Amino acid sequence: WWGREERRGKVLGDPQMRRSRSPSRGGGGDGERSQPARSFSRPAFLQLTPEELLLADDHTGRAVQSPRESRRRLPWSTGYAEVINAGKSQHNEDQACCEAVFVEKRLLSSDLSFLFLPLQGSKGLCFYYWGLFDGHAGSGAAIMASKLLHFHIRDQLRDVIDILQDPSPPPIALPEGSRTVLGQPNKAPLAEEDVEVPNSALPRFHMEKVISHESLVVGAIENAFKQMDNQIEQERVTRHVSGGCCALVVVYLLGKFYVANAGDSRAIVIRNGEIIPMSREFTPETERQRLQFLGYLSPELLGNEFTHLEFPRRIQQKELGKKMLYRDQNMNGWAYKRIEEDDLKFPLVYGEGKKARMMATIGVTRGLGDHDLKVYSSNIHIKPFLSCIPEVRIYDLTQFEHCPDDVLVLGTDGLWDVTTDQEVANVVFDVLMSYEPNDPCRYTMVAQELVMRSRGVLKDRGWRLANDKLGSGDDISVFVIPLGGPGNYS
Repeated sequence: WWGREERRGKVLGDPQMRRSRSPSRGGGGDGERSQPARSFSRPAFLQLTPEELLLADDHTGRAVQSPRESRRRLPWSTGYAEVINAGKSQHNEDQACCEAVFVEKRLLSSDLSFLFLPLQGSKGLCFYYWGLFDGHAGSGAAIMASKLLHFHIRDQLRDVIDILQDPSPPPIALPEGSRTVLGQPNKAPLAEEDVEVPNSALPRFHMEKVISHESLVVGAIENAFKQMDNQIEQERVTRHVSGGCCALVVVYLLGKFYVANAGDSRAIVIRNGEIIPMSREFTPETERQRLQFLGYLSPELLGNEFTHLEFPRRIQQKELGKKMLYRDQNMNGWAYKRIEEDDLKFPLVYGEGKKARMMATIGVTRGLGDHDLKVYSSNIHIKPFLSCIPEVRIYDLTQFEHCPDDVLVLGTDGLWDVTTDQEVANVVFDVLMSYEPNDPCRYTMVAQELVMRSRGVLKDRGWRLANDKLGSGDDISVFVIPLGGPGNYS
């Protein structure tokens, strides 16, 4: 797929493709990271012609792009729309994927231990998959993740397909010869008081934890994110994988949605007018305590330039010896401490809201990639503080009756920066009321309207919303997934 994308760029002959990428979303930039030029790429399911691709890359017109009904309908009758930024970066660094993926159990061959083979006659499972990847400092990581992450999830699920289809609780240990993708055996640590029941055909232990089937799916998704991040690290030079990306992924399997978020994109369920958050944003503010705790445990990661403590403002030299407000990794409230020399260092977490930065460099704390990202003009790596592990929330479709107007909305931060959850719900209601319940294009119309309203209209003073406030100048990508059922797949 890398070759196809590169050839597409050569066909277009866009001279801007040879320019370097813009800096990361952080205030301090990332001058230590090389930024090789890459071809402009959009999600394959859009099936854009070269002429349409040029329109999609136009920062001035900012034309909204959606799948054409005459070409291919997305799985689950999903709606999708996107628009490029207003000049914030050279190209649209958002990427997206929507697939139906079949998972078949694999068996480890006894004579070829490195080879995984499909198990003949086994019953596999199909899962639906949606992914939004908000790239920064280049689109390389976002493109790679959009092409490959669902395959990593499939590979992780292969090991537990039979267990997921068995109503009995998952076994603590698998039979000899089984193995996971990561090659780690499943072992349960035993407490000193644990005693094996004697003369039992199936040995059991006291105080065993009850593991749910859902937790196996969550674990598979978490491991897939780790595998994806490792692959980006290993191939970032040979594949010219620039920058990093936030990742928001949804997996539908056996009646449940698994919403996995690593970054500042967001997902909400809108059911019968009620708004149910399905993710939270991971920023220096929301993850302050995790970051500070890591800096406290491993101060060498701070490079003698940063302090893990937080203060309401920068401390000045003349304030040495005075008592100032502070808080550390254990505190939600504030207290006073006497200022020492180390407190003059730059805070690990600094700023508020969208301006908050970690190590004065980046405004998100989870995502994929960024393996070469360093603090500006230093040799301090950011990655130890950037986690690739997503938070996974579960929505059980079988627990509720859903009508055709109930949806799951996924959006990159370009949507949520200027649009509230309630405003999104209002748009969903207004647009869906304008179409028949069985009209398959109604969810695409919702996605388009959400993108257009958050983009705004170009006026003399830039892109403006209906209330004349500034519209989103960022890339915007939106999925609208009906909760009533998968619909037709072509």
